[in-house]
Amino acid sequence: MTRLTFISLWLLTTLSLVLFWLYQDKPYPPSAPKFETTTNKSKTHNKQSTSSLTQSLERTLIQNRASDLEILRRLSMALTGTIPSVEWIRDYEAWPEDQRVSLTLERIFDDRRSSDYLAERFARAFVGVENGPFLVYRRRRMVDDLSEMIHANRPYDQIVKKLITAKGIWTSKPEVNFLTATIDPNNDKEGPDEIKLAARVSRAFLGIRIDCVQCHDDMFGDRWKQKDFHQMASFFSGAEMSLTGLIESEKTYEYRYKRHPASELVPPQVPFNESLLPAEGSLRERLAEWVTHPENKPFARALVNRVWAMMFNKPLVNPVDSIPVEGPFPEALESLANETIASGFDLRHLITMIANSSRFQITSRTLDQSENPPFPMTRLRPEQVAGSIIQSASLETVDADSHILSRVIRILQQGEFIKRYGDAGEDEFVGTGGTIPQRLTVMNGKLVEERTEENLVMNAATRIGTLAPNDSVAVEMAYLATLTRRPTESETKYFTDRLKGKKKKKRATEMQDLFWSLINSTEFAWNH
Repeated sequence: MTRLTFISLWLLTTLSLVLFWLYQDKPYPPSAPKFETTTNKSKTHNKQSTSSLTQSLERTLIQNRASDLEILRRLSMALTGTIPSVEWIRDYEAWPEDQRVSLTLERIFDDRRSSDYLAERFARAFVGVENGPFLVYRRRRMVDDLSEMIHANRPYDQIVKKLITAKGIWTSKPEVNFLTATIDPNNDKEGPDEIKLAARVSRAFLGIRIDCVQCHDDMFGDRWKQKDFHQMASFFSGAEMSLTGLIESEKTYEYRYKRHPASELVPPQVPFNESLLPAEGSLRERLAEWVTHPENKPFARALVNRVWAMMFNKPLVNPVDSIPVEGPFPEALESLANETIASGFDLRHLITMIANSSRFQITSRTLDQSENPPFPMTRLRPEQVAGSIIQSASLETVDADSHILSRVIRILQQGEFIKRYGDAGEDEFVGTGGTIPQRLTVMNGKLVEERTEENLVMNAATRIGTLAPNDSVAVEMAYLATLTRRPTESETKYFTDRLKGKKKKKRATEMQDLFWSLINSTEFAWNH
């Protein structure tokens, strides 16, 4: 970077911060923003109007409700994988109280970070986290395609049908990667693995671990038999590779059952709700229609349980992919499943219902007098920790509209941090405690050091310390940027005393220490 370029960036940054401080107490924007959706605009508008009314009513009904900023933090963390920026906080507090949740959701749905983040979370259930066989599999292409469909608010049942029935080349038809991800280049068998695909479909789309009986009948008196799993696998027997990519052939599926002398032909059949299986179409087309049929309730329950887990970092039914077919079911699961079916498997509608619920908006503090359970406190996921550290260093939102340099730095820093910190992997909702290496990665790691060190252009700690009109404002902004709340009176006094009279290098060091302390606090590392 040349000296002239650096000076230009410094001047622009300083001017923007001066304007920010001058107008920080004035509502911005002056009126609530109006974001456009990409599809079904009138339908979405009606649902958002309904959700606004629901939220307005629930504000008066929810006892022990979390603070508005706590709810904003939960929404941002669940749907974008990071804390909200100070910019978002200013906008949020300028909006009418009874519209804050609905307007925040509208803003998040319009934000490409959200569809990218949700696509990655769904992809972990659909194809896992491994890169797979490079010659026939491009995980990144599939995730990008999922993101496009989620951003366009494509109904979830259509997304699943597209994956199950995919044909063609995995590079030009990203959905094909759902099938080619199961190809084992070290195996003599050509084409996708029927057994792996049956396991993926049952777990990811139906919330059932029927793959537990692939080797033998259930030993604990459950309803599943070995044949139930392999008859489902038989629907993928025709998926074969050719010069034109993945095709549907007339190949059949054979398997040798336990204690049977030889392999035998396995007919395609579904393990329950047989009457919903259509008679016409290819094997995978028939299976896709059956899986996503509105009357096939396990499909809706599996979606609700997974989205609930994304919102709370904890599913309604645990494990997330092991929901009993015949119940009993939590009341919230069944109610949301019915509403999801009625909405045509609208993901935005489901997220909005959960966000407007008392379960999502209640405090995380345990109160003896309360009849409702508190919001579950869970550790942040690795990418949430990394994303929050990076966002805390910027007063503006680091999103798709940010400068290309900021976005590239974010991707590189987040990837390096997660590699050292450890990825949650495919079983992302398995509750595990934090480790000593993880704590040391945050305390002494490169990311926190780079994002808190003295740097007027890149880091909020230096910018706030330099441009804040007084010490109290500097401390308040630091808390908003990291913990999404204002400091208590005792916290303000402690840190303003430390900042009092400090200038230049000493002041920058105090601000760096303040940010480091807040980022390494327990409050920062937990969803609450």
